[in-house]
Amino acid sequence: MARLGRGLSRLQLQAQNRAKVLAAARAEFAARGFEGAKVDAIAERAGLTRGAVYSNFSGKRALYFSVLADLAEGAPAPRRPEPPATPAAALGAYARILLTGLPLTSEHGRLGSRLQQEILAEEATRSAYAQLLKLDAVVLGLCLEEVHRRGASAAAPRRVRSREPGSAPRVVRSPDPGAAPRMVRAAEAALTFLYGARQLADSAPGFVDPFHAVAACERLAAVADDGSWPPAYLPYAAEAVPCDRPWEPPPATDVLRARPARLGGADGVVAVLGLQRLEAVEELVRSAEPGAQVTAVLVSADPHELTPLARLTLAELRTCVSGVFPPETWPALRIVYDGTHAVAGAVGLDAVDDGTEAAVRIEAGRITAFAGGRGACHAAASSSATGPSAATAEPSPAATKPSPAVTRTSPAATRTSPPPVPAERPVPH
Repeated sequence: MARLGRGLSRLQLQAQNRAKVLAAARAEFAARGFEGAKVDAIAERAGLTRGAVYSNFSGKRALYFSVLADLAEGAPAPRRPEPPATPAAALGAYARILLTGLPLTSEHGRLGSRLQQEILAEEATRSAYAQLLKLDAVVLGLCLEEVHRRGASAAAPRRVRSREPGSAPRVVRSPDPGAAPRMVRAAEAALTFLYGARQLADSAPGFVDPFHAVAACERLAAVADDGSWPPAYLPYAAEAVPCDRPWEPPPATDVLRARPARLGGADGVVAVLGLQRLEAVEELVRSAEPGAQVTAVLVSADPHELTPLARLTLAELRTCVSGVFPPETWPALRIVYDGTHAVAGAVGLDAVDDGTEAAVRIEAGRITAFAGGRGACHAAASSSATGPSAATAEPSPAATKPSPAVTRTSPAATRTSPPPVPAERPVPH
């Protein structure tokens, strides 16, 4: 590796300059706001040229998102929480953490006051942000379901004395602990309310009472599912293609838990999702067998602006989830950023964009099935009954549902066709 200056390698010098630019940008945005900040002023604060700023960041918006993402990721970790007794209590605790940064005065929170306007400025950022919040809702909803399940399980059968003398005690039984309702809709309602409260607190300081907002959010745990699960297109999704290829993923970090992901360490399902398809994570988790290791790998055609926005959104999610739910109540889901598209390459994709949806099943360190296009997460997660290890694997409930014969034409699209011949179907690389 080439070394420059005082013994620094090129990569080390680039990282050093990037850190200088971020520190200067943070100071400039705090002093002048987003509109008043200038790239030339940021370069001057950093002691670098304007070209050095643009060699690390594509523009002022990318810098802004990166500064906010760094702040969110550097927030102190909350202490390990006590398990919430009910979903309502969990939503109240989540609201307290999310609303902690409310701008109670017009000076407070100035650095992030421009975030919503910059998200709204471009269609790409709007649609990516919508899907990031969908992902937030899926993770929060799955945590709420586990709280409900544990609460039902804790209410074990108990005997109570009858009011009538001489009669036998009767048994009062708890609800079925496995019958937790789907709570993603309740999570979406809560996030809609809370993010709206944050925007109002910025535009109308003093109007939002955080304590009243927390109490109102607790009531949203009662929002019932609308019956839209599973999605209507799932039975028509292309089946996974059986294959047998080595699985050699690069090192990666689980951003939900802030620790190494060890993608090659266990059997499971790995999905590569563009930032326009993050809601498919719910299909990934619900279609997998209980206890299976599932990983969502996030990719984007515009990593300069959209990846920092994803980092910011998911850092806030991690802070809130880790402050409310003990780790044992989290879903068996890992989330990984793939800024270099190295994981996507290991999956077998030559190119990715924000609409990418592809998934592979991993067994014994090999890729045993591949699926691409809408419904790929469901197809790969439920493919064990038809994969190479079908003799020893039990089909998941989702895998037993009948589906019409379809074939995959590309990782981005599917269409109906006559029944395929699995042995002759090409495997993408």
